Amino acid sequence: MKTITENMTRIDQFEKKTLKNNKQLTLDWKVGFAKQKEDSPKEYYNAIVPGAVQLDYARAHNWPNLFMDDNFKAYGWMEDVFWIYKTNFEIGELSEDSDLYFYAGGIDYQFDIMVNGRIIYEQEGMFTPIHIALTDHLLKENELIVRIHPAPKVKGVAVGRDEASQSAKPAVSYGWDWHPRLIPLGIWDKCYLELKNDSFIKDVYVDYTLNDDLSKVDLQIIPEIVNKNFNYTYVWRLLNKDGVSVIERETDKKEIMSFSFDQPLLWWPHDHGDPYLYTSVFQLKNQNGKVIDEKQQQVGFRKVKLVMNPGTWELERRPMSRSYPPITIKINNKEIFSKGTNWVNPEIFPGTITKKRYEDLLNRVLEGNFNMLRAWGGSIVCKEAFYEFCNKKGILVWTEFPLSCNNYVGTKTYLNVLEQEAKSIIKRIRKHPSHVLWSGGNELFNDWSRMTDQSLALRLLNKQCYDLDPKNPFIPTAPVAGMAHGNYVFKDPDTKEEVYQWIANTKATAYTEFGMPGPSDVSILKQIIPEKDLFPPKKGTSWETHHAFGAWIGDTWLQLDLLNEYFGEAKHLEELVANGQWLQCEGYKAIYEEARRQKPYCSMALNWCFNEPWPTAANNSIINYPNIPKPSFYSVADSCRPVLASARISKFCWEEDEIFEAELWILNDRYKKIDSGTVQAKLLIDSNEYELTSWKFQSIEENQNLLGPTVRFRLPKTSNNHFKLVLEVSERSEWNSSYKLKYVHKKVIEKDRSILA
Repeated sequence: MKTITENMTRIDQFEKKTLKNNKQLTLDWKVGFAKQKEDSPKEYYNAIVPGAVQLDYARAHNWPNLFMDDNFKAYGWMEDVFWIYKTNFEIGELSEDSDLYFYAGGIDYQFDIMVNGRIIYEQEGMFTPIHIALTDHLLKENELIVRIHPAPKVKGVAVGRDEASQSAKPAVSYGWDWHPRLIPLGIWDKCYLELKNDSFIKDVYVDYTLNDDLSKVDLQIIPEIVNKNFNYTYVWRLLNKDGVSVIERETDKKEIMSFSFDQPLLWWPHDHGDPYLYTSVFQLKNQNGKVIDEKQQQVGFRKVKLVMNPGTWELERRPMSRSYPPITIKINNKEIFSKGTNWVNPEIFPGTITKKRYEDLLNRVLEGNFNMLRAWGGSIVCKEAFYEFCNKKGILVWTEFPLSCNNYVGTKTYLNVLEQEAKSIIKRIRKHPSHVLWSGGNELFNDWSRMTDQSLALRLLNKQCYDLDPKNPFIPTAPVAGMAHGNYVFKDPDTKEEVYQWIANTKATAYTEFGMPGPSDVSILKQIIPEKDLFPPKKGTSWETHHAFGAWIGDTWLQLDLLNEYFGEAKHLEELVANGQWLQCEGYKAIYEEARRQKPYCSMALNWCFNEPWPTAANNSIINYPNIPKPSFYSVADSCRPVLASARISKFCWEEDEIFEAELWILNDRYKKIDSGTVQAKLLIDSNEYELTSWKFQSIEENQNLLGPTVRFRLPKTSNNHFKLVLEVSERSEWNSSYKLKYVHKKVIEKDRSILA
């Protein structure tokens, strides 16, 4: 007689005949560590699953706040020991036509699973879920163990991301210029025991192809069934948003179901239409017509292509070479300017990321007027809740595999693990209409990674995407030729060019990373930096630990030297923070709006980065941990409105008596013609308002920008240290824009000149 745990629930409570009563049983886990593989822990602690072993240990020992000062450094030893999760259960009766399974959506990273002292499963890789039948291994009293191996590390390399170059583990946790060295280990996704019938649905893929004019969709329903000597029937229904069935099919043939569907409602990114979602319902019926299993999922119909940017076929050099590759996203036959950001793991420990955490942050994405997220390859591949929310809200997602800034040499062992992980990632994510682009990883074609399109790992990923998901495009890495990463500072320390100059002098098909650093709010700084170190900021203190100094190159990310150059030494912390955030606001506005002015040759602007997994003292992020917008977030949101009045400005600091000038534009990403209107341009200096021009523009074609006049004005004397350029659209106030610039007084200018003399 088969058995199940008696202390969780009795078998007669399951009522196995319908899925809704097919229980998933959560487990109570304890965890401990051992220095050697065969040793047992000397002590066990209560574990939270999903979670991380480091957090369980810290909680059991009342460790102080992980984020304060350099407390995270105390966790370093935990990456080099074995961690053992243990749970015990007793047994009751289980009918002959049922099996007990252990399911885990993700275990990080290499692990063994043992039942009653015997290893029944081993795996390397955190993105491949496990679903293991336990029935044949059960006794009356049972012990289930998950043994986590030490974090994978390449031997003989410097401490840091290179250690991750022969594993499919995200490299960011090995230390980055905005992320501490903290390598998560443990059960990081949902985990439970599950009673299943002898036959059940393991997976269902709703594959489809839209015809060229989007009027018809050809469907294939591809189920993956676990079957043990059982005759069954498939039932598949497609429900609209109101829950009404628009298609229903039933068959007892064990084959793929294929049919067509006319006039489907399409899924669009939120700023171009309705992200319409259907619901797929796939059922398995037994010979008596009873539903014994069911799977539901979101389905959105859209056609995606990656097409050439205008002008990239035209080569101006000889001898001839290949053109830049395509990077314009085309959705449902419309080319989309991708305004967005780079998404990183919102927590250091992925097991702590909840559905609500995703939802709260993704609501910010909508608030920021973004239509695309690049799910960066240095971080984890996001959980299902992330994609489900993006489906619902119409946010495009570019998904990268977990390769970043390393040379992932194609050894046999590594390629085997990568292939396993890639298959699992692709099969899970290809179902989501929000996912529109695969990338092999981050910054792999450069002098620090030194991979090429002949690297075996990238050839493997390309093949896996083609075999399993050919309708979504693939690129080997970002950036590729024509695209741009950088710059990440307001003023380049080598060329001395400000953001206004270097972005205007750059011509890229896509800006898929660019940064603009800024300090965190004072309230956040007080939570992570001891009071004695708060002001003035210094190297060697918690300011540096939290990436304000020496994070990348030069004076990053606080830019203290630049702040002193522009504003003089701050008298207090609040002044320092305000000045740094001012630069971040204006710098980000300059890049986003200039990238949009370069449309259609440029088709994408994604800043580095949106969020962060712990509180930094200074960073390129526009959202502080956990979900606190910096002032720059609102500046960026303004620059990413579908339509706005915009100004091309040549510099940040303007001198008394100097001729200020700015070029006026209307930026339009809507597929809708804009009626004629009037832009009033003015300067606000102290309490005075100076009219610059009244630009009467003609109607603007859909998805087109319009260049207007250049305004010029001699700057008068003022007592303030700043002035504002304000653009007001008489007919549409929601298109208004403003720019806050630095005013330099004549006495300061003369003082500087005397020093030079």
